[in-house]
Amino acid sequence: MKPKLKICGVADAAFAAEAVRLGADVIGVIFAPLSPRRVTLETARAVAAAARRESAVRIAGVFAGNPVEEMLDMAAKTPLDIVQLHGGYSDEAVAAAKSAGCETWRLDEKREGGAEDAVIIDGRRDGKNGGTGALADWSRVATLKAQGRKTVLAGGLCAGNIRDAAATGADVLDVNSSIETAPGVKSSALLARLLDNWPEEARPSRNRDKAPSSRDFDIISPVCTNTRKTAKGRK
Repeated sequence: MKPKLKICGVADAAFAAEAVRLGADVIGVIFAPLSPRRVTLETARAVAAAARRESAVRIAGVFAGNPVEEMLDMAAKTPLDIVQLHGGYSDEAVAAAKSAGCETWRLDEKREGGAEDAVIIDGRRDGKNGGTGALADWSRVATLKAQGRKTVLAGGLCAGNIRDAAATGADVLDVNSSIETAPGVKSSALLARLLDNWPEEARPSRNRDKAPSSRDFDIISPVCTNTRKTAKGRK
């Protein structure tokens, strides 16, 4: 199965357009109050508009600790295609987002069943549920897929492990900090290098004939060293 590629934490409209040209299927903007990548509604709208001018990509909004009313307001005004919920959101919150016309992803809390459209498998560090850059427990992909659940694999995905991440069978691979030069500052060069490391059969195909590869950029940031081996068994 070919996974979809989501680029999260986008705060720049020009990068959003470049990411779509490189092959991103989903562009994520973060509204979580404590995130260093939090954007205003104005910025979110600019990012979404730039991405959609390139192709019919989907826009996801990330929420953690936001009131449900605020989440629904941002979803309507951006507008969002996907609402991504971290941090104890109830089935009622999921239902509200779905009633507003948004596909809804919720952080994996090992609950039975669930009203969400997809389960987010993310790394945990220092008591934080997701958004940490830590590797997740990749074995959860197979467990959830066996239950017929759609899965979004996030947490520390980078050029060094994206090939193994694609092999897990996750429906969506969610990339964020590994393609940054600073929190919220995304690099087209690092994204191109990540895509160069995808297996050919899983690589996003949109505009790849026109998009640059990592050889077209002067890359100074090191490749990450996270591997599948270190991901196994991580809680």
